[in-house]
Amino acid sequence: MRGNKRKDTRPELAVRKALTALGYRYRLHSSDLPGRPDIVFRGRRIAIFVHGCFWHQHSNVKCHLRGKPRSNLRYWEAKLARNVRRDREDIDALTSAGWHVVVVWECETQSPSTIARALAEVLTERRPKPMKPKPKL
Repeated sequence: MRGNKRKDTRPELAVRKALTALGYRYRLHSSDLPGRPDIVFRGRRIAIFVHGCFWHQHSNVKCHLRGKPRSNLRYWEAKLARNVRRDREDIDALTSAGWHVVVVWECETQSPSTIARALAEVLTERRPKPMKPKPKL
């Protein structure tokens, strides 16, 4: 499992490329937030997780990347169940803190135009509130 990267995965890079093409600026892997979201928009309070379909057990039955292991089932089932449980806890912690959480699945990143449209829709509906003008002294 040492070859499995935590950062800069192909799906994550696809999402970042789409966001950059749309003209958005973002922060990466904020360690001060629960779950260390892959992409963070602090002003909009949006956290984006880019999940691998296998590692985070995508529940969509049409997903072709969500396979189940065939050997050492006891180990893998426990490990993948822990991943799913931790994801749920992180998302719950962020939403209770007032963050909007978006989960992008690996299989959804196969179409750059689709992912760009979906991200643009989420980001335009959650614009940051304008700052109040400072009183003149």
